[in-house]
Amino acid sequence: MNEESSPEQPEQPEQRPELSSPTMIEWIFRNQRELRSGWRLSIYVLFTVVIVLVLGTAAAALRLPLPPQRMDALALLTQELILAAAAFGTAALMGRFEGRSMGVYGLPARRAFRSDFWQGMLWGFAMITAIILLIRAFGGFSFGNLAQSGGAIVRYAALWGLVFLAVGFFEEFFFRGYTQFTLTTGIGFWPAATILSALFGMSHLMNPGEGPVGALSVFVVGMFFCFTLKRTGSLWLAVGLHAAFDWGETFFYAVPNSGVVAPGHLFHSSLHGPKWLTGGTVGPEGSVMAFAVMAGAFAMFHFCYPRPKPAPDITMQSD
Repeated sequence: MNEESSPEQPEQPEQRPELSSPTMIEWIFRNQRELRSGWRLSIYVLFTVVIVLVLGTAAAALRLPLPPQRMDALALLTQELILAAAAFGTAALMGRFEGRSMGVYGLPARRAFRSDFWQGMLWGFAMITAIILLIRAFGGFSFGNLAQSGGAIVRYAALWGLVFLAVGFFEEFFFRGYTQFTLTTGIGFWPAATILSALFGMSHLMNPGEGPVGALSVFVVGMFFCFTLKRTGSLWLAVGLHAAFDWGETFFYAVPNSGVVAPGHLFHSSLHGPKWLTGGTVGPEGSVMAFAVMAGAFAMFHFCYPRPKPAPDITMQSD
């Protein structure tokens, strides 16, 4: 006897769990992927400050030289190493939390101290030299006699080189590394660059002898550093440029650096003439010649690096 076949049942659509809309609290703290960029940035800055305070207290207890009690190269090196350790250490912790490697924050290890870095060194020394020579051409700078001799020249040249390498690593990574990466994920590259460069300029107002024109010059320099990041895909060129510019300004040409004249420089040089030319107490960074050189640097860099290399893996999910 033939069995009656049961009528086919219509195929039921796959039941998928309904996605619930995020609550207001969830929306405030998270986007579709992760904690919002503003909260990540706040955590990063807070932890960096805490680590700086802890390391600074430990250094003081160990009687290590520190500003403002001392303003020589060793004291500044101690300070900058503490700042760099805090900035990089916090970024490493945030990277673990975010599931990102340190390289995406602007300093990939595979490009460490390679061609971009050394090109940056050439750019930095050439830029400060151009500013000094323009000031000199208008009668505002004199080299004077050598301030050091023999082994002291080599010792101070190397020591200031270490100081400004540490400065380059800290300031570039803190203002254009983790912070630039993170803020870019929320508001885009150039809005983030503008905000952070403005903060970079304002931070220099804490230096004795610094002024509004000098801070504006630092803002423009910060935007140029961001331009190099955009075009090269990393901060290695900016670190080299930053270190060489400051080394040339402080040690080699022995002029005020953001208002600070440091001991252990090469020449007994002097600035003389109107403030618009020399920068006054600020130094060459406050000179009109600095703005002229920066304009030329933007134009030259645009033609030397016409196409950006692949950028770090920045998640462009908007907050």
